[in-house]
Amino acid sequence: MQPKRFHLKWFLLFLLSALSVSSSSQQNTPDVIQGKVVSITDGDTLTILMDKIQYKIRLAEIDTPERGQPYGSKAKQVLSELTYGKVITAEVEIIDRYGRYVARLYEDEFDINAELVKRGAAWVYRDYSYDDSFYEYENTAKEKQLGIWGLPESQRVPPWEWRRGSR
Repeated sequence: MQPKRFHLKWFLLFLLSALSVSSSSQQNTPDVIQGKVVSITDGDTLTILMDKIQYKIRLAEIDTPERGQPYGSKAKQVLSELTYGKVITAEVEIIDRYGRYVARLYEDEFDINAELVKRGAAWVYRDYSYDDSFYEYENTAKEKQLGIWGLPESQRVPPWEWRRGSR
């Protein structure tokens, strides 16, 4: 199990996000978004409709394969099966540099972010995760060779490395 640690990158990202939002729009930034999932962008990004406003949500603490990366389409399908058309609660942590709400997602008490890791559809996002249980879920998925962990090792490239290589 990974020890709890302070993530300077996470803190700086939060600080930059907070500074980039004006005080008037910050008052309109919800801490919780609850609504129907109306679209799935990829394995870790979706859109929720609440009060006739669409909110783009990036799932916190996890990272899924990118489009074009092995298992990318399947990760999107898993997120869709778990959320599409359902009423979901997003507990917002920050707004990222792309204007997305970074959040933990729940259907009632069911933790969707954790479920993606449990099914092997997501990696724990090492630089931004602070929930130690995610590492346990990931290790169990690896042992059972679920999802990405069932791919040949050469195809199991973490998305953050994949993105670096494609730039």
